[in-house]
Amino acid sequence: MSGSAWGGLALAYLVASVVTFAVYARDKQAAMRGARRTPERTLHWLALVGGWPGALLAQRLLRHKTRKPFFRTMLWLTVGLHVVLLTALAAGVPLGVR
Repeated sequence: MSGSAWGGLALAYLVASVVTFAVYARDKQAAMRGARRTPERTLHWLALVGGWPGALLAQRLLRHKTRKPFFRTMLWLTVGLHVVLLTALAAGVPLGVR
């Protein structure tokens, strides 16, 4: 991958992470108020599409979604998937994407 491609990827991760953090924060506020919540499926999708750094940060800073073992497991599987893919990209492994 070229330098500009890495920059674009980093920007995509940053944007997805900011959006994910904001959704976690909104969900935390809704939980505290007893209001309508963001479905866990939505939170998982946001992490999967690149917002996992924001999800991890929100869990730590907001102490949100930290008690559910299944939710935490799914998030860490998402992190692992991204680490494997990023490592493969860095190593120059062709992923079939052109």
